[in-house]
Amino acid sequence: MNTPISIKDKKEFIRWFLRNYQLKRRESVWILNYLINHEKLLERVHFIREARFCPRGIVISTFCSDEAPFRFYKNHIVTTDAEKSFHDIRLNRKDPVYIQLNFKNANQSAPYVAVLEDNPYLPDDYFITKKDRLAAKNLLETSIYHTQKERLQFEIDRALDERDQKRFDQLLQELKQLQNEYSNL
Repeated sequence: MNTPISIKDKKEFIRWFLRNYQLKRRESVWILNYLINHEKLLERVHFIREARFCPRGIVISTFCSDEAPFRFYKNHIVTTDAEKSFHDIRLNRKDPVYIQLNFKNANQSAPYVAVLEDNPYLPDDYFITKKDRLAAKNLLETSIYHTQKERLQFEIDRALDERDQKRFDQLLQELKQLQNEYSNL
C-alpha cells in the first residue's frame, strides 16, 4: 500500500522536473503548471508507471526520451491533443489523474521515485517477461513429458507382466513417439 504523497512534495517535484527537463510539447508545461497552482487537483494527481492502463492517464515526455511527446488516455481512448486533456482535468476535478513522465534515467531519479506510486490498474500479468513465459512453458512441457513417460512405462511393465505382446508393442511405439515429440527437452 502506498503512503500518500503530500501536495508539497508533488509541487516541489513538478518544479524540479520543469527546471531540469525540456518537454516535447509546451502544452505539457502548461498542464503541470496548472496542477501546481490548483492544490485540490494536485491532491488527485498520482505519478505512476504505465498510464495507458489507467482510467484517466497522461504521458508526458522530454526531449531526452524516445517516447511519444504526449498521450492522454481516458477509458481506453487515447489522444495526442493536450488541450483535450487540459479541459478534461478542469471539468472533472474530483477524478484522479495518473501521470507518467518519460525522461532519461527516470527509474534512477530520486526525486521522481520519491513521488512515484504503484499503478493500481496494471494487469496481473504485467511483470511477466518473455523469459518468464518461456521458463513456465518449458517447465510445463517437462512436467507433461515426465508424467506421460511414467504412465507409459507403468503400462509397459503391466503388459509385460500380463504377457500381452500386442499391447506391449503399441505402448512401446507410443513411448518412442513421446520421446521424439519431446526430444528438445
